[in-house]
Amino acid sequence: MRKKPQPTIKDVAEFASVSPMTVSRVLNDQGMVKEATRKRVLEAMRALNYRPNLMARSLAGRSGLFIGLIYRNPSYGYLSEFLLGALSSCRRLGHNLVVEEPFLDRNLVNLELIERRFLDTSIQALIVVPPLSDDPQLIDVLERTKIAYVCVSPRLGTFAGASVGMDDIAAAREMTSYLLDLGHDRIGLIKGPADHRASELRLTGYTQALAERGIPVDPSILGEGNFTYVSGMHAAKAILQADNPPTAIFASNDDMAAGAIATAHQSGLRVPEDVSVVGFDDTATASAVWPPLTTIRQPIRKMADAAIETLERLVAGANSPSKVPPQKLCLPHKLIVRESTAAPKPPALASARKRSV
Repeated sequence: MRKKPQPTIKDVAEFASVSPMTVSRVLNDQGMVKEATRKRVLEAMRALNYRPNLMARSLAGRSGLFIGLIYRNPSYGYLSEFLLGALSSCRRLGHNLVVEEPFLDRNLVNLELIERRFLDTSIQALIVVPPLSDDPQLIDVLERTKIAYVCVSPRLGTFAGASVGMDDIAAAREMTSYLLDLGHDRIGLIKGPADHRASELRLTGYTQALAERGIPVDPSILGEGNFTYVSGMHAAKAILQADNPPTAIFASNDDMAAGAIATAHQSGLRVPEDVSVVGFDDTATASAVWPPLTTIRQPIRKMADAAIETLERLVAGANSPSKVPPQKLCLPHKLIVRESTAAPKPPALASARKRSV
């Protein structure tokens, strides 16, 4: 005989005609629920024979938040940095972190899983990292459940909630201008995946810097990756085989830049003597490859810390009579110069280099 599934917070909420968040507040004794509503929720729990799971019970009476983090990010360097920052912040502030990759398959977000997973475990707040922070269906689910959430680097033009990010356009423009100042006027770009807002913004910064110097964008030295090492290798190979290859390659993250360096070495090119390579993020990879990467330091751990602090304020002010507009934090970046960049070779030597590719 098949075992009957255990009732969930969602079942209790429907039985009591309240929101799942209200049930969660009753479970955690947060004192923000009217007495009549609280009694109705407790009666629904008894009627359904609902038993909170171990995670929810362990949270009862605790002052710290239970924070969820959902992701779909192929850049493991970025994700690792963000997780370390979030864990450090939660430890410092006395909160707890649950990490989830909510997918039915490689690309389709399982919205039902998100509702069930986070509501049933008494999650009180949620961090959404890119590219999920740009998923309108996901945002609709979060708005419907009334959970406190903060999005990392969303499309700010269309997003009205709390967010934490940086100025990707300015950072990419600064990196491209740095290469131009070194004397490079043929700069290849390895873009990130199209569903990542950062890919579009870093391309914009690159094109703006070229336009400021009167240099047109050459599609033959533009490649596209998916923020992984292997995709960086493939994109760099295509770029270096162009009829007029670049003297520098700007990869939109460090993992792809590391792949570009590997491809350059395999092609018999020296970095930076024959081709300069730069990245973006300043993850651990940037210092682990040889030569160490010139890159943009994205304040990833600080962004995670700011996201946790933003959630604290959102939860604390959830029932405040005076609504404060959601914060939109933009943290500063920094250009980090290392050994992977140098001035381009003189024309005669560059011609010899072209014949060797």
